[in-house]
Amino acid sequence: MSRRLEKLRHKLAESELDGIFISQPESRRYLSGFTGSAGFLLISQESAILATDFRYLEQAQGEAPDFQVVSLKNEPAEWFPQLASEIRAKRLGFEAGHLSFAVYRQLTETVNKMSQNQLQFLPAEGLVEELRAVKEEAELELIAEAVKLADAAFEHVLAIIRPGMREREVAWELEKFLREAGSEPVTFQPIVASGPNSALPHATASERPLAVGEPVVIDIGARVGGYSSDLSRTLCLGQADRTFTRIYDVVLGAQLTALATIEAGLSGDQADQLARTVIEQAGYGDAFGHGLGHGVGLAVHEEPRLGPNSAGLLAEGMVFTIEPAIYLKGWGGVRLEDVVVMEDGRARVLSKATKVGQLGGEG
Repeated sequence: MSRRLEKLRHKLAESELDGIFISQPESRRYLSGFTGSAGFLLISQESAILATDFRYLEQAQGEAPDFQVVSLKNEPAEWFPQLASEIRAKRLGFEAGHLSFAVYRQLTETVNKMSQNQLQFLPAEGLVEELRAVKEEAELELIAEAVKLADAAFEHVLAIIRPGMREREVAWELEKFLREAGSEPVTFQPIVASGPNSALPHATASERPLAVGEPVVIDIGARVGGYSSDLSRTLCLGQADRTFTRIYDVVLGAQLTALATIEAGLSGDQADQLARTVIEQAGYGDAFGHGLGHGVGLAVHEEPRLGPNSAGLLAEGMVFTIEPAIYLKGWGGVRLEDVVVMEDGRARVLSKATKVGQLGGEG
């Protein structure tokens, strides 16, 4: 963790900040090692403070040896002034994309009341996220294990799925398999969306029975050591019609094109366009409404972002998804998603789950 703190302090100096207030759980864990569900970090060039409540004090002391652990009591107004004074910061950054307005208001009101106040509380965007985007070897190993679990869960369901099963039944089979195989609590509830439901990118599994000839989108993720995976497959039970076959082939072609041509140094927008052009040329551009992919790590959606207007550059060691899709209201959708790592300048695919398309039937 000390190496991560060193990198963050370098970024603080570049941003002309004396310190930073960390509230995002994933960033808190990344920088300190603390896995508890409550607490904040205050980090300056000289200090590293982990503030948490009584429930987690012993845990924090064991998990975050590089940090001074202090006990939170009551509202921020009662503990923040002392900690802010200890780190001697005049320009203190905060995670503007995460800190709630209620806590922000409490902290700013507290700062304004501090005697001889010279502290500025300033929004700081992406400082920790940029560090988290490039994975260390130990992180890559945990992500690879999570990917293997998701692959295995899909293969398990592939062997038992059949018409008449309900979406929730399939989702439970997936989640049960993941937990029994060693996954920590899943990052998100498995998505099993059939027929028209599969046109909803984040559909909730329902009591709807799976029917022959309809698309079924399955989206799952495992978690190992806090690190996530993310996998989507689409299949058709029984004979696929021409619509399914065409759309599936377009989405698969878009994904294969992106996997073959994405390289380090491209922006997220440029990477997205590689796949989006294939879908647009097939006449389905308006049906691909989200970005091509997102980073995967301690959060299932994090930096880098691959989508329109994503200016960040893809770099060695980044882990992200490639998930082109087509969604047609009233009919359904097709999404194919794999996790890749940027390695030797190219995208190496980690996911190995079968891309089956049609399951059963003829043709």
